[in-house]
Amino acid sequence: MPTTKESFQINGEALLNKVKELIREGNVRKIIIHDQAGKELMSFPLTIGVVGTLIAPVLAAIGAVAALIGDCTITVEREEKENDPVI
Repeated sequence: MPTTKESFQINGEALLNKVKELIREGNVRKIIIHDQAGKELMSFPLTIGVVGTLIAPVLAAIGAVAALIGDCTITVEREEKENDPVI
């Protein structure tokens, strides 16, 4: 399936809540967190079925990163939904 990329500028304090929100959306394939200079701090794929205890360590790491940084950018790769052909 084709993917699209979307970026958000966000403060470190709101980082964890935004990542949780993106995970709940369900169509996110990958999340990449960059610092103000554009350096990649962390990247993690989200595949179908990655929930609960498997995502908890990732959220803990994001919480630690959020405590250390100010502003950052989240880049999100989303799965595009294919349109059904018209008959």
